[in-house]
Amino acid sequence: MLAQYEIGVIGAGNAAEGIVHGVLRNSVLLDDRIVASDPSPQRRAVFTDRFHIATTDDNCQVVRDSYILLLAVKPQQYREVVREFANLVREDHLLVSIMAGVSTRKLEDCFPHLKARVVRVMPNLASHVGTGMAGVCPGRYASEADLLRAQRIFDAGGKSVHIADETLMDAITAVSGTGPAYYYFFTEAIMEAAKRVGLSPAYANLLAKQTALGAARMMLDSGETPDVLRKKVTSPGGTTEAAMASMHKSGVFDSIVQGVVAAYERGRELGSAE
Repeated sequence: MLAQYEIGVIGAGNAAEGIVHGVLRNSVLLDDRIVASDPSPQRRAVFTDRFHIATTDDNCQVVRDSYILLLAVKPQQYREVVREFANLVREDHLLVSIMAGVSTRKLEDCFPHLKARVVRVMPNLASHVGTGMAGVCPGRYASEADLLRAQRIFDAGGKSVHIADETLMDAITAVSGTGPAYYYFFTEAIMEAAKRVGLSPAYANLLAKQTALGAARMMLDSGETPDVLRKKVTSPGGTTEAAMASMHKSGVFDSIVQGVVAAYERGRELGSAE
C-alpha cells in the first residue's frame, strides 16, 4: 500500500513535540508528511496549531497511513495502546520507540505475526531548541538503514549516538534523558541564592541562565574537561573556592551522583515491570 505519511506519531506529548519541531525546522520532512494521534484534544490542538500537521484520536488510522511509527506513550501504558493496532503493523513499518525502560525485545514481542523492525531511542527535552541528545539502539530485526533513518530524525533536534549494547539504554536515560532536569534544578538553586543575597528576580533569572549557557558552551567548545575548567575559575582563597568547599561539605557532588543512579534504577524497574 502507499502510505500517506512518512511519520505517524502515537502520543503527542512534550517529547514528541520537540522531535516534530526538529524534523520540521530542519526540513527533514514537510508538514504534510507527518500525522499525530493523541486522546487529548488539547494536545492535538498544539500539534495542529503549531506545526500545521494532521491529527487524530485514532491510533489505527495513524498506523494504516504511515511508514515510520513514533511510539511516544507512557511506558506503563504501552501494551494497552499497542494492543489496539498490533495486527495492523506491516513489514514495511519502522517502529521508533522513545518509551523509557521498554526493551526492543518486549516491543517486538507485541507483534508475533512478523519480525517487527524496532529502534529504541532515548531523547531529551532540549530537542525543542535544537540541542537535544539521544541514544539510539536498533532491535534484532532493524537494518542499518532503519538505524540511519531513526538517527536522521533525532539529529534534526540535536545529536544522536548509536548504542550497540541495549543494556546501556537505562544509563542513557538516567544521564541525558533525565539530565536536563538536573541542570534546571541546579539553576533554580542559583536563582534562589541570588535573590537571598539581594539581587532582583529579573537579575537572578538572567544571571543564572546566561551563566549556565556560557558554562555549557565552554565545555563543548574548549575541548577541556569540566574539572579542568572548574579549576581555572577557582583561585586559592577566592570566592569560588569558598563555594566549592561549602558544596563539598554539604555532599552536593555525592547527592547528584546518587540522584542519577536513582534514575537509572527506576529505568530498570520500568523495564522489568510487567
